Amino acid sequence: MTVTEGKDVQSDLKLSADVVVIGSGCGGATIAKELAQAGADVIMVERGGYYTTARGDFDQRADNMLARIDGGRGLDTSPNAEIALMYGNCVGGASVHYWGDSWRLPKDRADLWKKQGLSGHGHDVLEPIFDAIEKDLNIHVHGPEYYNRMNQLFDIGAEKLGWGIEPVPQARRNCTGSGHCYQGCSYDAKQSMAITYVPAFLEAGGRLFADVEVEQITLDNNGAANGVDCVVIDRETAKPSGRAIRIDAKIVILAAGGFTSPVIWLRSALPNRSGQVGRNFLCNPNPALYGVFDEDIYMWTNVPAATGTKDFRLPEYNAAGDYVEGGYLLHPNQLQPEILGAVLPGIGEEFQDLMQGLPRIGGAVAWIDDEIGGKIYLDGSGQPVYEYKLQGVDLLKMRDAMKKEAQLLFAAGAKFCILPDAAGTRINSPDDIALLDKVDIENGAVLHGAPHPAGTLKMGDDPKTSVVASTHEAHEVPNLFVADPSVFPSGPSVDPSEIIMAFSVIA
Repeated sequence: MTVTEGKDVQSDLKLSADVVVIGSGCGGATIAKELAQAGADVIMVERGGYYTTARGDFDQRADNMLARIDGGRGLDTSPNAEIALMYGNCVGGASVHYWGDSWRLPKDRADLWKKQGLSGHGHDVLEPIFDAIEKDLNIHVHGPEYYNRMNQLFDIGAEKLGWGIEPVPQARRNCTGSGHCYQGCSYDAKQSMAITYVPAFLEAGGRLFADVEVEQITLDNNGAANGVDCVVIDRETAKPSGRAIRIDAKIVILAAGGFTSPVIWLRSALPNRSGQVGRNFLCNPNPALYGVFDEDIYMWTNVPAATGTKDFRLPEYNAAGDYVEGGYLLHPNQLQPEILGAVLPGIGEEFQDLMQGLPRIGGAVAWIDDEIGGKIYLDGSGQPVYEYKLQGVDLLKMRDAMKKEAQLLFAAGAKFCILPDAAGTRINSPDDIALLDKVDIENGAVLHGAPHPAGTLKMGDDPKTSVVASTHEAHEVPNLFVADPSVFPSGPSVDPSEIIMAFSVIA
């Protein structure tokens, strides 16, 4: 097992391998493991740090863990402050902070992607791969042992409203119910890449370099990828240490995630005749609403979203083609006290009262299946810009989701609901839910999480409309493959983690 951290690199290095994999999340770790087990000499590089429970790196403090495992220390946003970029910055990538939700790609979405020009990724191909992944990660449908009070109340409210409910498949072994999933599991119960496929990769002879950022993918005289130029990052300052690493490789696999892979492509000045690099930027924005109850909820305990409803996953339109409702998943929400206190609006005595009653606050969250993509590009200084604006049908979905959240929270017994907006909007009764059709939720009035970036290196068979072929190899750059959600033709309509892994196996 070879793990090299930034502090271990005392001079410039020149390395070579059959394959270099950029990124160690669901895409990178999966394909690196597959290749190493097949006998290839593989180097995997990760910009973030290497953390383990054995060293006591996961202390369950939200402030510490945001700095360790979250990209941008959890503070990156779009320029208009409409979305907060949620991505991993550690070995294991976003799987270290994800909730453990694990969904197969719905057949209707696989069929849609085929119509959008993607081949070789149909349901018949994916199903046996999902079977193997679920065995590896112990993905299972669970019982009530994973339910906190907010999960229970979610089901109570949904049943009163006549909505279907179902347990959310979870990637866990021997879960203790600590509730610190987003801070990284301190008990190695959540089956992140850091404790599953990364160790399997290392056991197969793979080499891992943490605290190493890829500056550019390089090409040979024929325009084929032939390696990467990297800088070593000082973990304490998050800045380059002054040391460099050159890795020559026959194959380069870009798996840095939907936010970062297009940035590496653009900084490397790789061909982009389709004009699609960084376009079609989708991110599953997640509106949240909070309810104040008469009983203690302790929403930060046990599994975050052990239940949910898929009744509204697909949008509904009327005969005239006008939007009616849906286009999102709906789940219980979970935030740790320090983060919950930061997102709730208010000042003075009113806010103090909220904080004193924090255990009695619960919440619901939706994952919007957005359709109108933004774009990622570089500014004049070479820094990435994540341009995204809620508009059109996506804005309608957002408002509908918030109204459904309010309906559910009131049905579950909430006294009133709170929108985490700049105005501190309160919904005092079910009769006030219509206010959510009018309240300002654009231009930074509400900061929505953006946890699932996709589409920024779109995959398809037509090089005029896509960046990557259905083989995962770049149309215009031989020997460069992409294995992360940036290749999705559109959003998958469910949590993408297991789908990313399955696509990486195909790659």
